[in-house]
Amino acid sequence: MNRLRTSLGLERNIVVMLASIIVLGIGEELWTRFVPKYLELLGATTWVVAWYGTLRDFLDAVYQYPGGWLADTLGRRKALVAFTLIAIIGYLIFAVGRHWIWILVGTVFVMAWGSLTSPAVFAIIGDNLPRARRSIGFGVQSIIKRVPVVIAPTLGGLLVASLGFVDGIRVGVIITIVLALLGITIIGKYYREIHVATTDGSTLRSIWREMDPYLKRLLLADCLARWAEGIPKVFIILYALDVLHVSPLAFGTLTSLQMATSIIVYIPIAKLSDTLNRKPFVLLTFAFFALFPLVLAGAASFTWIVLAFMFAGLREIGEPARKALIVDLAQETARGRAVGIYYLVRGLVVFPASLAGGLLWTLGKQLPFYAAFAIGTIGFIVYALTGPGEKSVRT
Repeated sequence: MNRLRTSLGLERNIVVMLASIIVLGIGEELWTRFVPKYLELLGATTWVVAWYGTLRDFLDAVYQYPGGWLADTLGRRKALVAFTLIAIIGYLIFAVGRHWIWILVGTVFVMAWGSLTSPAVFAIIGDNLPRARRSIGFGVQSIIKRVPVVIAPTLGGLLVASLGFVDGIRVGVIITIVLALLGITIIGKYYREIHVATTDGSTLRSIWREMDPYLKRLLLADCLARWAEGIPKVFIILYALDVLHVSPLAFGTLTSLQMATSIIVYIPIAKLSDTLNRKPFVLLTFAFFALFPLVLAGAASFTWIVLAFMFAGLREIGEPARKALIVDLAQETARGRAVGIYYLVRGLVVFPASLAGGLLWTLGKQLPFYAAFAIGTIGFIVYALTGPGEKSVRT
């Protein structure tokens, strides 16, 4: 068991972090993927749904650096507890809101868990694992993060099917509040703070100026890939339910299949990327970002829909390698802030994608998916020609 724990990078603090991720993840995944349809039922127009996706992407961007700064300043444990408490405020607003505007207000708080926490997660893995085991650490983290997506959307689909969309979503949110309180208990009781020197006086501008050029090249390709994801993202459920005539329960099951596909490949690919050049695995990720929307838009039968969601799962095939590259290339004394800047820039570049998707959606239901394929293909080519691999990190 000791060898297995070491092989998978399961140090104490990482296990505590993973426990909180799975608890909060199960709660949020009960309902979060159904929110675009929920907004529609509360009277929101197509443009409101597009603004919802844009708001999420914008918050995901602007929360990154503050999340990294707080993780470096407060310490990882206090930061995780604070972010969870902020998210609970959002869950409460979701539970009592009766108009779509309250869902947008609640989203400002709900996004704290996924976005403010992200740099802290990177920093915890960087603090507790050596470079040669970081890909496997991110692989395990990615699996745990997606286990709830295998389980919870189907359960959420059952809630919606049995209680209706509105009541099903609200019951799911109440369950999330209970699980969030459990997550705070786990973090507060079991996490042991590791003191890392983070008071180097670096500012956002100086960290960006000193950022490794290889990391900036990775960031450029990543931005293009995330545009390919962001353009159709909030319209996937509408396309599946309204155009492809998939039931809510079937959509939940397809989402679970997507995550199961990701989970199957994480560990073996992460192991390979720790021992081989990481670049081919990151390239595969960018390739599937381009292919998923193309296959979904052209799906002529349920078999093709299943294949599309499997491709969506394979978008994660190189994520452990990509995240390990980010941590390897980030400044150790400003790790949380460096990761925060990376995701801040990526998010600010990408957040208008949902609005572009909304415009394309009004012109034709398949147009957002074809546009996503084109931009994803450009991202793949950019990384193939300029992106860093393992050799560039270790030299």
